[in-house]
Amino acid sequence: MRDGINPEVPPSGTGCKECLETGGWWVHLRRCAQCGHVGCCDTSPSRHATAHFHATGHPVIRSFEPDEEWFFDYRDGAVFPGPNLVAPIARPVGQSVPGPEGAAPPDWMDYIHE
Repeated sequence: MRDGINPEVPPSGTGCKECLETGGWWVHLRRCAQCGHVGCCDTSPSRHATAHFHATGHPVIRSFEPDEEWFFDYRDGAVFPGPNLVAPIARPVGQSVPGPEGAAPPDWMDYIHE
């Protein structure tokens, strides 16, 4: 198993930790495989998952989207299958995208990174 993965740590919540604290919004969610921090993806305006990597050095994330099981290592850009992590393994299926419900502006697609 790669370093930077602790399968026993639960996720920090069901949405991007920083967006929920600041009133922001996200497109997709990523979970730090080392500490469980849930942050928003690089398509999202604030890119909190990548910011978490830069702030902590925690190198591996897992998608926190339903039906996505891939891991990503920031150090080498590799996408790979990984171990089972403690539940929950994804945001709630009924959670809005973008999220959280009602936080994104009507023209939200104008603010995303591609």
